[in-house]
Amino acid sequence: MRRVLASGLLLLSVLFGSAPQAYAEGLTVFAAASLTDVLKQVSVRWQASGHEALRFNFAASSTLARQLDQGAMASIFASADRQWMDWAATRHLIAAETRRDLLGNKLVVVAPASNLTPATQGMPDLIALLGADGRLAVGDPGHVPVGIYTRQSLISLGLWPRLEPRLARADNVRSALQLVARGEAPAGIVYATDTALLPNVRVVGVIPDASHEPIVYPFAVTRAGDMPEARALLGFLAGPEARALFQAAGFQVLGTP
Repeated sequence: MRRVLASGLLLLSVLFGSAPQAYAEGLTVFAAASLTDVLKQVSVRWQASGHEALRFNFAASSTLARQLDQGAMASIFASADRQWMDWAATRHLIAAETRRDLLGNKLVVVAPASNLTPATQGMPDLIALLGADGRLAVGDPGHVPVGIYTRQSLISLGLWPRLEPRLARADNVRSALQLVARGEAPAGIVYATDTALLPNVRVVGVIPDASHEPIVYPFAVTRAGDMPEARALLGFLAGPEARALFQAAGFQVLGTP
């Protein structure tokens, strides 16, 4: 009888004890690819304040949301758009009351640094930038937030019918940026915050904000990882120290600390 009881307790510890142990080793953040560099800086400050270093999974928000839906363990989900956070909410993957819109961004047009086309503060001539057979590097409009915003803009500006067949669809915004940096695409549409990452890429134009839905980054604690330390991290991300890092990286900081 004692052996049976011991076996049962061991099974329960395996089934229910593994997740808390994993979280005790440090929180895991699932975050949009465009947040890669700045969240690594935030992690350094978080650790300096007496916490364990953060673990990260950076990818397209759509990919991250689906991973959560498939049972992947995370403490915080940071999406590059409201659509995928809404999707996660409808599947009860987040603690809804913790959801906060923390950041904003802009869309810009980039080209290889070798392209001498004069930069403009407005919308450039995308057709001219692409030339006869060039392709426009974008996040896949079918599911990647930067691509979804791009599609909205190109439709609004009347350019979608001409450019949709000429898209080079990437898995996330950083992959789209790399296509331009490597010279595999003569132009791309990315977030403004990504453009300082590579010296061989330059901004040649700005996508009008009014041509697409506002770019908003909602953050939330996941239901599976809802614990005091995760909520403390979300508060830190919304606090003055992290806000200063986000602003320095070029993000628009929303709301109040």
